[in-house]
Amino acid sequence: MKKTILQSFMIASLLGVVACSTDDGLKTQESPVVTNFESDTLTHDQIKNAIDAVNRVGGEFAWSKGSNQLLWSAIVSGNNLVSIGFGDHKDDFEKQAGGKADKFRSEIIQLIQQHEGKSIDELLLYESESLNLMDVKIEKRETFIALLNQKGIRYIEPADFSYFKGGITVNSSGGGSGCGYSQTTISTADYTTVTPNARVPWNFYKHNIPSAWSHSTGAGVTIGIVDTGLSNVQTLMNGSFNSGLSSGRTRYSYGVYVDSAWPWVTSPYDGANDLCGHGSSMSAAATAPRNNAGQPVGVAYNSNLIVYRAAKNVVLDDYHEQLGVETAFTRLANNTSVKVISMSMGHILSVGRIEDAVKYAYGKGKFIVTAGGTSTTFTNFVGVIFPAWMPEVVAVTGIKDNGYTECNICHKGSKIDFAVVMERASNGNNVPVLSYYNGAAQYVGGSSVATATTAGMAALVWAKYPSYTRAQVLAKMKAASAFPTTRNANFGHGTVNVLKAVQ
Repeated sequence: MKKTILQSFMIASLLGVVACSTDDGLKTQESPVVTNFESDTLTHDQIKNAIDAVNRVGGEFAWSKGSNQLLWSAIVSGNNLVSIGFGDHKDDFEKQAGGKADKFRSEIIQLIQQHEGKSIDELLLYESESLNLMDVKIEKRETFIALLNQKGIRYIEPADFSYFKGGITVNSSGGGSGCGYSQTTISTADYTTVTPNARVPWNFYKHNIPSAWSHSTGAGVTIGIVDTGLSNVQTLMNGSFNSGLSSGRTRYSYGVYVDSAWPWVTSPYDGANDLCGHGSSMSAAATAPRNNAGQPVGVAYNSNLIVYRAAKNVVLDDYHEQLGVETAFTRLANNTSVKVISMSMGHILSVGRIEDAVKYAYGKGKFIVTAGGTSTTFTNFVGVIFPAWMPEVVAVTGIKDNGYTECNICHKGSKIDFAVVMERASNGNNVPVLSYYNGAAQYVGGSSVATATTAGMAALVWAKYPSYTRAQVLAKMKAASAFPTTRNANFGHGTVNVLKAVQ
């Protein structure tokens, strides 16, 4: 009993409010001055326990919810690298020439140089091209305290703290990483063959997608996939992307991930090829061609596709993965042809640079779809994950075909906006999609495939109504959903009848 009380007291102490911040996260003249905080540096396990404590009682952990001691300890644990978001107010994240943010940037760098006694080249690791954000190395506790008292800082976060210390094992059989290269014989009960010889996944009929194709096939709309890349050996997502009834569209893939354990290694990018398998599955679920190859077709089989390899697996726990996602989102945001952005990856804690990038893309009018979360042995206590809990995104989860019951590994909660039927209650079969390998298919489940499917749905609606804004597309989908006005507590607006949404 004494041990339980002591542990509760320790967690409560670790989650003490950061003394320097106002409600909008900015230091002001009236804010209390931070002169010191608990001197003991917490262990990795203590930091992790504090994060878990927040997630177990409602989730949405952000570093601003912790104490200065917790934040400094995480910075030390993460090679003393710090992400600093700066600006005139909490939403001043977009870099603009001549704004107040330039002044704050200069003052912050000068402060760090003064306390660290080093050149800017030794301290500055990274600056965003589009966001008011930089990564610096600070080794002195007094530097951190000075930053807590500095005006014009939106947030201070550890740039290289790894919740899953030691990494997550990636293997071909899948598992916690979300990776896998399987190829499976698809049951004839799980698809219907349509002209010219394409297989329609069973769950498409639960959303009236095949009927919607007589009104829209996604032509003219570009979907951006932020994931682990695209298979270079699956010809249907490469040279045969335009074939059969899929024609006149484009496909591009890019790599913005640096495969290095060392955060200060900033180049070269590791290429666009998928080394995990997850990104290939998501791209196929959304846009695989409708042709005579006898393979599963995607929801928006005439949409354009841009795929970014931003991470090595679906859990965004690595510095280079988080930086890759930031880069992918800002580039897709700046691409005027992109309408829909889909990301079936996330984390169990907020990441400032990703939050900034999502808001940046949202400000450019993009329809952003993210995964509500897929349970594993290390995240099964978490509700809706980041960034799906953000108001700027459309959060999606997967349900079974026997009513509103989440799939065996899917998360649910009040932040979910839509649900996609993607698991057979009778046998557990998921959605047939193209395999990583050519001439093969596989089953894919979780909130991941639900997210990519929803991205395809949004593309169908936008292609039908090309003059619509993002808000109008979302309103169409809500109006065609199972719960158009009164949201379900765990599944938002529920399933979308895509035929109704495009009529």
